[in-house]
Amino acid sequence: MKERRNQLRHPWHPAPELLASRPNEVWSWDITKLKGPMKWVYFYLYVILDVFSRYVVGWMVAYQESAALAKRLITKTCEWQKIVPGQLTIHADRGSSMTSKPVALLLSDLGVTRSHGRPYVSNDNPYSESQFKTLKYTAGFPERFGSIQDARSFCIDFFEWYNTMHHHGSLGLLTPFDVHYGLAAKRTDERALVLRKAFEANPERFVRGAPKPPAVPREVWINKPRTREDEPEVLDINF
Repeated sequence: MKERRNQLRHPWHPAPELLASRPNEVWSWDITKLKGPMKWVYFYLYVILDVFSRYVVGWMVAYQESAALAKRLITKTCEWQKIVPGQLTIHADRGSSMTSKPVALLLSDLGVTRSHGRPYVSNDNPYSESQFKTLKYTAGFPERFGSIQDARSFCIDFFEWYNTMHHHGSLGLLTPFDVHYGLAAKRTDERALVLRKAFEANPERFVRGAPKPPAVPREVWINKPRTREDEPEVLDINF
């Protein structure tokens, strides 16, 4: 007996495995909808995020989702960040703009490696999804935007805060700006000095010894490969 219904079968896609050990090595980008002034009216927010530093290197709010707009944003962002051929990998899901021919040809011309997540697997683009959640759960995010100018004005303030004032938990409580532009070591040394002075002045307040600032990750993975230590132990039990 076998299944007689004509069921859809998706082809197998390997999980993307991307490693970022410095800024401007791996970018992640995605598009999300922002509700407009009335039902069925949306604005589209394009965001390009550096995976290592979580720094938003480029963004745009538009009336529609299109490959032409995505192409223009990627071109400008690569110019602003001074990307050279062979330096960068751009990761995205399999949306129509991400897999479009104009974007694919642009990335080829720029010498940028293209990467896509597996179909129907949202975890393959985790950093962009997490950033959108931070945006939509921030204080003051409206239920609807009255116009595209309102949406752009809100995003200007939000991304300025996110890049330069938001102390990111995954970055050792540093800001994305500090990590992206090489200020992480300086900020960590300054924190260590302040903590050491506090400990010397009042050692009894630190029951666990001298405090240390949280470390900044040296590498960031999208789908880190599993090792033998990560695999669950299989017990050989015979009855």
